[in-house]
Amino acid sequence: MDKGFISDLARRLAASVPGGAAAAGADLERNFQGLLQAAFARLDLVTREEFDVQRKVLARSREKLDALEQQLLRLEASPGDDAGPVSS
Repeated sequence: MDKGFISDLARRLAASVPGGAAAAGADLERNFQGLLQAAFARLDLVTREEFDVQRKVLARSREKLDALEQQLLRLEASPGDDAGPVSS
């Protein structure tokens, strides 16, 4: 997780605290930052780069599966081979 994002979010949370508690702004910001880091760590998130790589892998796998399905349909439709399915 991007530390700048967490710091910015902690700063915004600390700034949104009303009146008297806002005097402890720096302490609140540090506490919010620690809480946010712990919460995001538990979420087991992936980066955008990792997500995009996996999306491309999935798209290639889908293309291969579609091609194999078409090949299977052609083989099943071809006449002349009445031997039946091959068993292992």
